[in-house]
Amino acid sequence: MYENSLESIGLSPNEAKIYEALIRLGKSSVSQIAKKSNIHRRNVYDSLNRLLEKGLVFQIFQAGENIYGAVNPDKLLEIVREKEIEIERILPELRKSYDQKPMEEFAFIYKGLEGYKNYMRDLVRVGEPVDFLGAKALWFTPNIPNYFLENFKKEMKKKKVRYRTIFDHRVKEEMPEAIRKVGGEYKILPKKYSTPGVCDIFGDYVVTFNSVGVGNFGEEGTIFVMKNKELAENYRIWFQFIWDKL
Repeated sequence: MYENSLESIGLSPNEAKIYEALIRLGKSSVSQIAKKSNIHRRNVYDSLNRLLEKGLVFQIFQAGENIYGAVNPDKLLEIVREKEIEIERILPELRKSYDQKPMEEFAFIYKGLEGYKNYMRDLVRVGEPVDFLGAKALWFTPNIPNYFLENFKKEMKKKKVRYRTIFDHRVKEEMPEAIRKVGGEYKILPKKYSTPGVCDIFGDYVVTFNSVGVGNFGEEGTIFVMKNKELAENYRIWFQFIWDKL
């Protein structure tokens, strides 16, 4: 049931199945664990040894077959925090190295919801005025955690990022409350110019989206990211023309 979540913090598929099996079974033998998790006994032993090393399982020695039990699930949070502490320790040096070798121009693709969150991080990192064209209120995609969105808005406000939004007409029809929540200056495209695409311009970046719905980026969405100063200026001029005409 929780295998994907357990794998996301570094457990292998077998480790996740066995740990969850022990949580549900309580103290159990290898035979019981193998049956509950549907994993071969030999592989159960290997995974139990790794779980012992991670401090998620304890072993009870006794005559005959040894017994294993799951450590309190609070240990999972401890593992996550340890990873965060380690990342925080190395981040300053990584950022320094990253900033020393900026790429003047490039193009790449972000995929899926995690890709969209990376794009939102780019908006904060660049911290320059943003023009949204054909906006679909994608910030309010249901699968984006509320804490992530709130932190994003907080950082944008902290950096005093100004943004202008030209909404797709469908946002007015399907999700009008999003217009107020986004804030900033905005205008709305006429209905006949509604499309499934989006184009955002900020700093030296032009970012385009294909086949997105109102308020829902979707797990299979694709984002095309281009960094080129001249290209961004061209798009900014075109945006201004549309803005002035609305």
